[in-house]
Amino acid sequence: MIVNKKITVIPVIPLVTAGAGMFGCSSQEAERPRQPNIVIIITDDQGWGDISLHGNTNLHTPNIDALAQNGAQFTNFYVQPVCSPTRADLLTGRYHSRMGVYDTSEGGERMNLDETTFADIFRQAGYVTAAFGKWHNGMQYPYHPNGRGFDEFYGFCSGHWGDYFSPPLEHNGKIVQGEGYVPDDITLRAIDFIRENRENPFLVYIAQITPHTPMQVPDRWYDRFREMELDMFTDDRYEEDVEFTRAALAMCENIDWNAGRVTDALRELGLEDNTIVIFMNDNGPNSYRWNSGMKGRKGSTDEGGVLSPLFMQWKGTIKAGMVIEELSGAIDILPTLADLAGIEYETMHPLDGISLRPLIMDENGFRGDRYIFAHWNGNVSIRNQRYRLDHQGRLFDIVEDRGQSNDISEEEPEIRARMMEAVNNWKNETMQGPVTGNRPFTVGHPDALYTQLPARDGRPHGNIVRSNRWPNSSFFTSWISTDDKITWNAEVLEDGWFDAEIYYTCPPHDAGSTFELSFGSSAISGKITEGHDPPLRGMENDRVKRAESYVKDFIPLPVGTIFLEKGTGEITLKATEMPGSQVMDFRLLMLTRKSH
Repeated sequence: MIVNKKITVIPVIPLVTAGAGMFGCSSQEAERPRQPNIVIIITDDQGWGDISLHGNTNLHTPNIDALAQNGAQFTNFYVQPVCSPTRADLLTGRYHSRMGVYDTSEGGERMNLDETTFADIFRQAGYVTAAFGKWHNGMQYPYHPNGRGFDEFYGFCSGHWGDYFSPPLEHNGKIVQGEGYVPDDITLRAIDFIRENRENPFLVYIAQITPHTPMQVPDRWYDRFREMELDMFTDDRYEEDVEFTRAALAMCENIDWNAGRVTDALRELGLEDNTIVIFMNDNGPNSYRWNSGMKGRKGSTDEGGVLSPLFMQWKGTIKAGMVIEELSGAIDILPTLADLAGIEYETMHPLDGISLRPLIMDENGFRGDRYIFAHWNGNVSIRNQRYRLDHQGRLFDIVEDRGQSNDISEEEPEIRARMMEAVNNWKNETMQGPVTGNRPFTVGHPDALYTQLPARDGRPHGNIVRSNRWPNSSFFTSWISTDDKITWNAEVLEDGWFDAEIYYTCPPHDAGSTFELSFGSSAISGKITEGHDPPLRGMENDRVKRAESYVKDFIPLPVGTIFLEKGTGEITLKATEMPGSQVMDFRLLMLTRKSH
């Protein structure tokens, strides 16, 4: 069911006037304050320790460091242990557990449709909005970024990608070919968007895809680390894969270079003084490497899994070199940015986050102690200004013991009891909604031209298996019988005719299989008339062996035009004849709306 969001946006006077004359406005126009531009950079699996400002001498991140030195840095800013939950918290100002986000794949990464994103709010306030890179909060419209407030999207909607060098990506739902190393490509696209929209207030969300695996990085960045003797290691050194660390550090230096390209562009365009730039991570590091002695990594609700940098630069407005120690989290970004931009709004649901403006602008000081919750895989930990209660009920004084080495539960039983009660209350309040994989994948929204149904979201039957246990960048293989099939639990949102095409591979000697695509009473047939058997690839660019699926170059095959009637049911792809030893390897079904 599609729920209409209630958003009331009331633009008010922004915090400051920032050099309106630089845009060539008349004096009368210059008197009207222009709302600040927003640039948010979030990285994927980069840890707190993967920044030189935090003391890691293994790498240099001068551009990221400069954001903190030219603005504010938060020393107790928290995200969630994994990707989709953090992004949901960030986008909405609410905990992911309230909104149906329970997994990182197969539909569990989607935010409920009655949630409001910061892009919704800023677009209604007159901003142009764009997202570049990794989305990971739903693929099919209206879960797609274009359905969540973003005018422009370039990147991919899955949780990770299998190739970082000129892979297939998407632009507003249409499959396109990437150009070069993906982190560089999406950064250039973001800079182009900024340049094209420099006369208008803009919000740009750059979701970098690294250093998430596969560990691929150009020689330009890797060569320095190839034989490098590291200076700093994780405390769990016996767990550390040094080759993986070297690749991660090289990827982080590339992230820094790209962050510098963005800030350089803002400076060259005369926008630096009127742009808020935020830098943060989505969770802890994706391997055991130096992380300032903290316990935990990606996937953990301990400090090392959820402490993220938050650097916020607004030249001439936020005081340079500010260090803010008060507790904060990803849930605070939406209300903070709206407050700084002077936007009042109402949403369907109350926020969990609060505005950090009083801290950033040094107005009213700290608003009092609070709790920040971390949740993943049934584990919940809680942090206040001084203490963390871990998911096993152990209490730590984080001010004195960031590494969580000394359980003080017996010394502070009352504090532990209060925090235990807070955890139970939070679970009861935020985790009582349906946590299920039964939500259908939406198809054919009237505002969307394209609907992608990848193997990731499909269900294999019979002999068909995924190319890897991690679904996000997988394909279906071992389709060796006409009894085998692939299905998608779907909800067609509006009647219509759709052009259907599949992305496939098949050895020439196995070509000739026929298949049927159906939904309800509608069905069309197709035939694989041309063999296409590219090798698996990706390993040639990997710096260390990956855990996820390798990739192949799938090609599109037009199937025909099918009528889909509004309603729920299964979209089914099944073989009807198989003259060879297999039907095909399958990557994607693309549906393109022809008419309403």
